Amino acid sequence: MAPSGDPRPGRAGEDLAAEYLRRKGLAILDRNYRCRAGEIDIVARDGEVVVFVEVKERRSTSHGTAVEAVTWRKRQRILRAARAYAAVHRMADVAVRFDVLAIDWAPAGPLVRHDAGAFGEE
Repeated sequence: MAPSGDPRPGRAGEDLAAEYLRRKGLAILDRNYRCRAGEIDIVARDGEVVVFVEVKERRSTSHGTAVEAVTWRKRQRILRAARAYAAVHRMADVAVRFDVLAIDWAPAGPLVRHDAGAFGEE
């Protein structure tokens, strides 16, 4: 069970990420958007830009850091899901950005790394 008591793994990290983005001035539009193409953890607005955020967290580095877990294949799924989200929400002419918010849990607390514009159409 996730630390927050939520049975969904990653919930604590996604909650932390959403709060982090709010403090940075982004408005959260949607969370955990799922479609056939994939999933978007957080959809936010940064001014006029819609931001699709992938949240990755690691409790240890035995399988690498959180940011290393966002592979080319994972980015492709996010891109497909973002296209579906944009189509459903009629966002054809909206500027978009793809961010990665990586959380590496350490004994002293979470280490948060926010890579704005981490990837794009590839």
